Amino acid sequence: MAHHDLDIVGQLEPLRRYARVLTRDAEAADDLVQATFLRAQERRGTFRDGADVRVWLMAILHNLFIDGRRSAQASEAREQAWAESRPTFVEASGEMAARLAQLRTAFLSLNAEQREALHLVAVEGLGSAEAAQVLGVPVGTVMSRVGRARAALRAFEDGRGEVATVKPLRIVGGCDERQD
Repeated sequence: MAHHDLDIVGQLEPLRRYARVLTRDAEAADDLVQATFLRAQERRGTFRDGADVRVWLMAILHNLFIDGRRSAQASEAREQAWAESRPTFVEASGEMAARLAQLRTAFLSLNAEQREALHLVAVEGLGSAEAAQVLGVPVGTVMSRVGRARAALRAFEDGRGEVATVKPLRIVGGCDERQD
């Protein structure tokens, strides 16, 4: 069999089964199989004539899995070492701790879109255009989300309501619209 005639697609099901055994997650297994096919395509020149394509592909899949696991472990070790190298922070006491806990709760009560936009702009210091690029939305959408998030936090601060409350939408222009 020539290198360009390798039947890698015919090995899809055995590769999926093996990937699921390794990852124990269907989506991760599919990603691993896709990466295997990509690696096989990139390195098809290393396939020896007469060798079993299935064994070759499973070896690639296994090696990719091991590499990914080692990379994750190394990343965790780096994160742990970084966390241990940072000076420990002293928890705020009394009233300040309670206030910070309330603000944290209020911030986390924002919907995900508002929380993401506000974090990028207020905490990370990105401009609206940069945040829009990160989020993949128009600049006006970021500005609107940040504005609504700030308004919700101000309302929380003023004691006018909970951050998590959502106003119901009003449908306009339908045939059921009432004229008052």
